[in-house]
Amino acid sequence: MTNQKYIALVDCDSFFVSCERKLNPELKGIPVSVVSGERGCVIARSKEAKQIGVPMGIPLFQAVEKYPACLYIPANHFAYTKISKSIMEILKDFSPNVQVYSIDEAFVDFTGLTKLYKKNYYDLGLDLQQRILNEVDIPVTIGISRTKTLAKLASDKAKNTINRVSLAGKLTSLNLIKKTEIDEIWGIGRRLGVKLRGYGIKTAYDYVRRDDSWIQKRFGKNGLTTKAELLGIMVSPITNEKELPKSISDTKSFLEFSSDLNFLKNELLIHIHSCSVRLRKINCKCKTIGVILKTKDFKTFYEKKNLDSGLDFEFDISKTAFELLEKLYSSNILYRSIGIVLENFYPSEEEQLQLFEDKSKLIKNEKLGQSLDNLEKKFGRNIVRTGFVNKEVPFKQGFLTSPHD
Repeated sequence: MTNQKYIALVDCDSFFVSCERKLNPELKGIPVSVVSGERGCVIARSKEAKQIGVPMGIPLFQAVEKYPACLYIPANHFAYTKISKSIMEILKDFSPNVQVYSIDEAFVDFTGLTKLYKKNYYDLGLDLQQRILNEVDIPVTIGISRTKTLAKLASDKAKNTINRVSLAGKLTSLNLIKKTEIDEIWGIGRRLGVKLRGYGIKTAYDYVRRDDSWIQKRFGKNGLTTKAELLGIMVSPITNEKELPKSISDTKSFLEFSSDLNFLKNELLIHIHSCSVRLRKINCKCKTIGVILKTKDFKTFYEKKNLDSGLDFEFDISKTAFELLEKLYSSNILYRSIGIVLENFYPSEEEQLQLFEDKSKLIKNEKLGQSLDNLEKKFGRNIVRTGFVNKEVPFKQGFLTSPHD
């Protein structure tokens, strides 16, 4: 444990909306919301959209009717991921110690950078903020303090300031936790906040005044970690080690409802390809495959299967996925969306061949997967897609070239 370091949380402002405005500057200054699909719901809002009352999570058809002044844009996660990567590269150039927390958040170790850049921590935050805006055209909010938990609180506070940069030192962090509601603390949330309020704990300051034994008895080790971090004692340091994601998923609503099985399979293949590319990027294989099928009436059906060996190639994954789809499918039901969920990952280099497994097939699939990835890197996403060569043939797959991204 140490309390000598200073950490910055860099949080992209309304990231999906900011990405859309970077791609189309004409969107700046007008109410904009990003939706999860043509029949999805609102997943990101601009400041202007919030001001006219657009709520998070509202279904698109309701939002259009209630808030017609807002512009609604389907999410483009591929573009958002590329923009996020550019931002993270700037952070890693700025500091040698960066922990990517999500697509739009990262912790940056500021310790020692004051001597390197000859500026105080607050000015370092302003410089980093301006560099991201100049080079990527994405606005960010930065909170700086001695622990991740305090940096997160400082970042939340910074959202209400003009410069959107906040530094919580030893004195200011004490004032900060006195003003912070208990359910605003990172990792606590509304449900646990209700429980804590039942014990008379309304603020972060009330929480840190409780004895360690009382906290440990009711909330265990994590409860003590939260208390220490609120007091400026670093328990959770920044780590550069990449953690494998718990799952990779991809889904999208159809332009029109459908009960056609071949149509569903072709749509599912698009999602399988997207997830396979992401799997290969992190050099992993999955041992659990799940299929999500949502009906016109918003009923959701899900089926998954655990595998004996890992997969990362489209055709291999689709074989299992189609089996799951056929278990869920009914020709009498209209469907609005389909998706794939991959779980249970392990690094590809840890692959152990089964005794009678065809190694030549594995090598062939690896080369084919790499070729697909290289084509997309050079010519754009979905330049080559897997699909049915002939809809009359139940399971004959091939490649479909796409003339545009």
